[in-house]
Amino acid sequence: MKNLFPIFILLLFLASCVGPRYSTPETKTAGNYQKYLFDTLTTESDTILNLRWWNLFNDNELNTLIEYALKNNNNVLMAAQRVEQARAILGITKADQYPSFGYSAGAARGNYSGQRVPLGNNFYANANLNWEIDFWGKYRAASESARASLASSTYGMRSVQMSLISTVAQSYYLILDLQNKVLISQQTLDTRDSALHIIQQRYNAGIIPEIDLNQAQINQAIALGSVPFYQRQLALAKNALSSLMGKTPSHFNFRMNINEVRLQNKIPYGIPSQILRRRPDILASEEAYHAQFKQINMAVAQRFPSISITGLMGGASNELSSLTSTGLAWNIGSGILGPLFNFGKNKRRVEVERAKAKEAYYNYNNIVLQAFREVEDALVSIETLKKEVSAREKQSIAAINAERLSKMRYDKGITSYLEVLENQRSAFNAQISLSQTKEELLFNYIALYKALGGGWLNKEEEKQGKAK
Repeated sequence: MKNLFPIFILLLFLASCVGPRYSTPETKTAGNYQKYLFDTLTTESDTILNLRWWNLFNDNELNTLIEYALKNNNNVLMAAQRVEQARAILGITKADQYPSFGYSAGAARGNYSGQRVPLGNNFYANANLNWEIDFWGKYRAASESARASLASSTYGMRSVQMSLISTVAQSYYLILDLQNKVLISQQTLDTRDSALHIIQQRYNAGIIPEIDLNQAQINQAIALGSVPFYQRQLALAKNALSSLMGKTPSHFNFRMNINEVRLQNKIPYGIPSQILRRRPDILASEEAYHAQFKQINMAVAQRFPSISITGLMGGASNELSSLTSTGLAWNIGSGILGPLFNFGKNKRRVEVERAKAKEAYYNYNNIVLQAFREVEDALVSIETLKKEVSAREKQSIAAINAERLSKMRYDKGITSYLEVLENQRSAFNAQISLSQTKEELLFNYIALYKALGGGWLNKEEEKQGKAK
């Protein structure tokens, strides 16, 4: 025993050194985001991001859409099943660390049992044990890998949920924008129909030249074509929203007008380092790297011999009636099985898993960089789009007034109909551009919340967020 003790200690040491040790990937982050004259953004608190940020829009229709989509969207339901699969796989890999118990029983009659014997009966029943001792940590590494995969799947489902929330919100505001464009187009068409009717009467009376009539007809046709164009875009957007809701194409008629949407004056966007612990896609990629890293430990452990213990306990007899009275039959043993020469195959397995782990690590870094870029893009877009919306509003007011004044000037014979046409087009384009720019601003507000990882969906985490 004294001679075996140093060998035992050496084996324990070797077992503890099998494979590399995992460490959380380190990522350098800036102390703050770049500055773009953010007079409406604050870094004071990010608690609001950890709650249901879409409630900030104070729109019950939007809230209802999101809640329904989270329950019925097929991508979310598939992600939930991937989580269940990962949880089951974890249970399987954890079970591999422990002994397996089984039983066997049988009956036979003949004169051969490995060699010729007298004709007779053979009855047996026993319980058996088989246990491969996880001396090198192979099954432990597999369990840790499966646990990391489960965490990655859970974060992956949350990422799918967050993407769904953002897409539903963006689809909703796209529909509001298109409804407004249909309304603008229809109102413009009604105005130009009336103008064309007056111009036609003046032409028939010989008061104005034919070119004025043609120009009025062109302007009316432009508005006439705009109505079905935006109606088609609106129908397609509604179909897309229905798909997100897990429904066949449905009719939506939202009461909200995009001009009535009010945004928060300040957005608490925190600091860059908080994104690493808040964005589910980053956390999912980190756990995916962890899971793959543990595959290296498994591959290394396969290069060492496996040690197993087997056991059997039961009874055997030539007569079924005496099966339990002939005494206990038992057997216990151990074995060792290991590779000797396989021409570097096991070594190559380790190299494959190392390369996969590096790939997962680079993927993690790439997602982190993409996250920071998305935040910066959304920040600068919001700041510049707010200024653009202000300019578009002034343009729209001035264009509508210019259209009114030019019509008055034309009616008094002061100017040509060409001026009226130009101002009508300017007014129409200004209103359409204003609606479009407001939609883009809303899109980027949603993109910022998504980029920051806002929108916890776990009830326990929501309680923690409210308690802060």
